[in-house]
Amino acid sequence: MVKTYRHESLLGFFKGMSFPIVSIAVVNSVLFGVYSNALLALTATSHQERRAQPPSYTHVFIAGCTGGFLQAYCLAPFDLIKVRLQNQTEPRAQPGSPPPRYRGPVHCAASIFQAEGPRGLFRGAWALTLRDTPTLGIYFVTYEWLCHQSTPDGQNPSSATVLVAGGFAGITSWVTATPLDVIKSRMQMAGLEQRAYRGLLDCVVSSVRQEGLGVFFRGLTINSARAFPVNAVTFLSYEYLLHSWG
Repeated sequence: MVKTYRHESLLGFFKGMSFPIVSIAVVNSVLFGVYSNALLALTATSHQERRAQPPSYTHVFIAGCTGGFLQAYCLAPFDLIKVRLQNQTEPRAQPGSPPPRYRGPVHCAASIFQAEGPRGLFRGAWALTLRDTPTLGIYFVTYEWLCHQSTPDGQNPSSATVLVAGGFAGITSWVTATPLDVIKSRMQMAGLEQRAYRGLLDCVVSSVRQEGLGVFFRGLTINSARAFPVNAVTFLSYEYLLHSWG
């Protein structure tokens, strides 16, 4: 944090933010929409009926994995651009200093498309899919289990329960997701750094050889700190909207 502030000022902490803001509504609507509809198809019960007839955790896991799989392909280009912009470091603007490689998200997308073709925008998508598919299954299972443990049978969970369950579901998902998130980010940056990995397995092996097993848990602390409030609010919004419109 100190190095980022000294080198790039406060603006350095908000790099790559515009694309996530644009994409988050679409990505979350795909995730939660697919999850809810997959669970409806598996259990034949509506959201309101599930409190009286809770679905099995197997069904919750399958529905979550389905949502994670489809979400990954919607997220991949946005995530790539975010990672590229966040890893682009330049000092505070000074007269005569060279311009940054990417002038913004649109320029970043156009540059990747021009240099790497359409497939370049999906660099790291396979690792992203492997990260999100099982992780989001675990995410929803954790949330449903915590809500079930803290709520009397047949009743809706309180707002406090939803916030706590959503927060811990977020932390649990990031604990399982971080190793593949590291690999995903390295593969996404490989095109920028002119470093070619022959595939996901090659990236894993190269990372372990150079930096040891600890490399797979870099960023876990900050991811977990972010995950609790973000997912607590996400699930509270999800439950409130379904209850209001259901």
